[in-house]
Amino acid sequence: MRCVVLDDYQDVARHFADWSVLQGVEMVSVRRHVADPDDVVRTLRGASVVVVMRERTPLTESILARLPELELIVTTGSRNASLDLAACRVRGITVCGTASRPAPPAELTWALVLGLLRGVPQEASAMREGGPWQSTVGRDLAGSTFGVIGLGKVGTRVARVARAFEMDVMAWSPHLTQERADAAGVRLAHSKRDLLFRSDVVSLHLQLAWSTRGIIDAGDLAAMRTDAYFVNTARAALVDNDALVAALQQGRLAGAGLDVFDEEPLPADHPLRTLPNVLALPHLGYVTAANYRTYFTEAVQDIEAWLAGEPMRVLG
Repeated sequence: MRCVVLDDYQDVARHFADWSVLQGVEMVSVRRHVADPDDVVRTLRGASVVVVMRERTPLTESILARLPELELIVTTGSRNASLDLAACRVRGITVCGTASRPAPPAELTWALVLGLLRGVPQEASAMREGGPWQSTVGRDLAGSTFGVIGLGKVGTRVARVARAFEMDVMAWSPHLTQERADAAGVRLAHSKRDLLFRSDVVSLHLQLAWSTRGIIDAGDLAAMRTDAYFVNTARAALVDNDALVAALQQGRLAGAGLDVFDEEPLPADHPLRTLPNVLALPHLGYVTAANYRTYFTEAVQDIEAWLAGEPMRVLG
């Protein structure tokens, strides 16, 4: 039996789990990103099991129809909007997930915030290259306003750190209640636009769904002050990214910290790679040793349970 692990960029899937317990299963790790549907089919042809990393590789109905031998899909994390679960059910393909830790993306959010507000990339580059000594003037966190859009597991952690930095923290989401805001020790914004206008830093932490897709549009970005920063470690599709690029190019935002993009890997000629007011990372939010150990260990457990006829963590 063949098991293909997609998008194992760092070639670490074998390192973080014991695949030897899967007797009779050949594990194949694919280090490059496979984007073209025909290439996806060629890569997965003959595989009974595929392990997908988050939402990097969509498995649509048209692709699944060309993979008659596929019986099990394991996704890292407990949800994956890029999998056609209805098509999987029709074709008898079992879909399982794994746990995912909220700490890593929350921690990376603060790497972006601090990097932006204290000019870390510019100053580190100048130190390395012998450039000017002190070329930026940092922005203060203490006393500034931090806006959190989405107060779930990740957003709540991010808000907690903002409070530790003595920031005034506001929060908003489509269904956020006063009780939940009070429990997190933050102010409930009157509206999305109210939060965007008042915040020095806006950090996005919503789950992607049909109701939240494009929830930050051109008008929302225009509502932000020109000295404000926008950070997204959640999902690129939550934002009108063309409008975001335009706002950054025209100086209508002080800067943006981004870990997620409409197309990944981001094309080499994309403006977000070169804009001086952008701090961009290659979707590292969940890429930590503890998270990978959870992902791949539980992926092996899912496959082992499925082979025994007792699938666990079934999605959909």
